[in-house]
Amino acid sequence: MARAVWSGSLTFGLVSVPVQLATATSSHTVHFRQLERGTADRVRNRRVNERTGKEVPYDKIVKGYETDEGEYVIVEPEELDEITPGRSKTIEISGFVELDAIDPVFFDTTYFLQPRKEHAKTYGLLRDALAETNRAGVATMSMRQKDYLVAVHEQGGVLVMHTLHWADEVRDPHETLDNLPSGSPGTSKELKMATQLVETMAAEWNPEDFHDRTHERVRELIEAKRAGESVPKGSEPPESTNVVDLMSALEASVDKARSGRKQKKGSSTKTGGAKKTKAEGKEKGKQQRKAKSGGEDWAGLTKDELYQRASELNVTGRSRMNRDELQESVANAAQQAA
Repeated sequence: MARAVWSGSLTFGLVSVPVQLATATSSHTVHFRQLERGTADRVRNRRVNERTGKEVPYDKIVKGYETDEGEYVIVEPEELDEITPGRSKTIEISGFVELDAIDPVFFDTTYFLQPRKEHAKTYGLLRDALAETNRAGVATMSMRQKDYLVAVHEQGGVLVMHTLHWADEVRDPHETLDNLPSGSPGTSKELKMATQLVETMAAEWNPEDFHDRTHERVRELIEAKRAGESVPKGSEPPESTNVVDLMSALEASVDKARSGRKQKKGSSTKTGGAKKTKAEGKEKGKQQRKAKSGGEDWAGLTKDELYQRASELNVTGRSRMNRDELQESVANAAQQAA
């Protein structure tokens, strides 16, 4: 269970619900230590007085704002606590807007909202009302000595809160970018072919179809170096499409996309039999995994956790596996070890 990062009340109108925030995402970045080359000695960052060269303890550090004259306005940590609404414990909804009306560029960090047990009914009513109307509650709140603009809406049966960028933090793309094409840059034939390519490559959104290849390659590199082996270098980036050959590149892309779809369709026909719903397929896969692993379900583990279990079970080739392959291999290895 994720640790709560904030506790307070969600208010709308005259209704107040005590809630806790939990982060909705986690990072699987590989963390390295800094070492001096040729040794196993850690290199650490220290807070040093640049004039004396001496290390300064944390409780002796204050904040300083540099003025145009090169002088500093000193601000004590407790002064920030006194002037900012950091002690405020309220997410105060000022109105409900159409969820689709919020431009994605405004979204920043996502949190899950959880109520106290005795306030589950009120929480559930707001959740269902937002789902019914497809609206989001826009509110302001304070967290870690900083004000946030947030949007609260229903997703997957829970209330989700997104911190939003303030209006003056979002850049105007036409002022930021200076090489944008004016008008319609292509011919009608090229536009038709480009549209055809987009339609041919149309797909259902499924985030599980994608994985962090760089993260996997870093894992492979670490495992290979531990074993005294080497890994092949990654492929070079593709060259830019020649404007003269744009039409032929579009036509070739459409043909390739169509060919890939036919192969995929043929493969699914051979192995599929009667079509099943996505939910049925997931449930069957879950039951199969539980059966293979002696009743333990590995579906709730992250890829890093599965990788750790694979290491403990000495699963070979684990550094080259995606999450689903890791899950299946760990389940099989656990069954054999039982």
